[in-house]
Amino acid sequence: MNQIKCPKCGEVFTIDEQDYESIVKQIKDHEYKEDLARMEMQHEKELAKAVQLAEADTKSSFTEELGKKDAQIAKLLAEMDKKSAEAKLAVSEAVRDKDAQIAKLSAEIEKQESEAKLAINEAVRQKETEISELEAKNRAMEESFRAQLAGKDETIAFYKDLKAKQSTKMVGETLEQHCSYEFNRLRSTAFKNAYFEKDNDARSGSKGDFIFKDFSDDGTEFISIMFEMKNENDTTATKHKNEHFFKELDKDRNEKKCEYAILVSMLEADNELYNEGIVDVSYKYPKMYVIRPQFFIPIITLLRDAALNSLQYKKELQLVQNQNLDYAKFEENMNQFKSAFGRNYELASRKFKDAIDDIDKTIKALEKTKADLLSSENNLRLANDKAQDLSIKKLTKGAPSVAEKFRSSKQE
Repeated sequence: MNQIKCPKCGEVFTIDEQDYESIVKQIKDHEYKEDLARMEMQHEKELAKAVQLAEADTKSSFTEELGKKDAQIAKLLAEMDKKSAEAKLAVSEAVRDKDAQIAKLSAEIEKQESEAKLAINEAVRQKETEISELEAKNRAMEESFRAQLAGKDETIAFYKDLKAKQSTKMVGETLEQHCSYEFNRLRSTAFKNAYFEKDNDARSGSKGDFIFKDFSDDGTEFISIMFEMKNENDTTATKHKNEHFFKELDKDRNEKKCEYAILVSMLEADNELYNEGIVDVSYKYPKMYVIRPQFFIPIITLLRDAALNSLQYKKELQLVQNQNLDYAKFEENMNQFKSAFGRNYELASRKFKDAIDDIDKTIKALEKTKADLLSSENNLRLANDKAQDLSIKKLTKGAPSVAEKFRSSKQE
């Protein structure tokens, strides 16, 4: 409890802690508010004074800066007037230069246009000439193609007519005879070292029709071809296709060790693929071709010339292969010698070991005999020692009658 005396009436009264703290707080708040109001008034005065000073400084500085800016503006305006005059002069000069350049360029353009027109006219004239030449060539090619087509049609008509007049057996034989005749007609001039004969070897169950091989002057074979000829009448009920004979032809070629396989065929007479020329079917079987009879000699010539160009490489390859064979034979002989020498060495080593084993056994037997002899010698020595130590007294020990007889005999 706290006692408080009233400053006005002088009465003393008692209050509790809570009321005391409330009164103290009121007094402090009142003093704080008064101090705050006083500080705010002081701050406002200082702020007003600072604002007045700032306004005075700003006004003075602004006036000074404004004067400087006016001077700069005047200077810039003078410079702009000068630059404008210079620019106008430069523009006038540039316009004059550009007018001169434009005039010059116009003259050049007119000249180039004139030259271009001349060039275009010349190019057009040349193109017209080329077109005329191409048209003439096309007409010549068309005439040539028509002639070839007519020849092909005649050939097809001839073979169709020929097939219509023959039996199925004679059709195939006639195609073989045709190819044989065509080859033999050129054999002496173009194929003087060549071999072209019927394939009569049917040991494997099948055979081709013809085998062609060609040799160099020194006898080196550089090309081989297995030929199969196929034909049939147009009236044949079951039509065959060329691809039906590829597998058998490839089998015959491999069995007879021929490099190329060629089917000379009149089958599929309406198939443009086979009618256009030499057809390469290597995508199914390597180095295999299908031809019409008129390409029989050309394909032999093409393949033969290509192989002849690579003959030198084949000879060099054969030389290397022969050298490799020589090395292989030498190595084989060396291995055989090593094998025989090793076998003989093994046999000799085994015999030598057996002889050593026999010697060891003999040594052991002699050592045993030696030991037995030494043992016998020891026994004889002991027997001799015993014999040397023998006396009548020892012999008659325990036998008084015998001792008595020895004494009597000694006395006598």
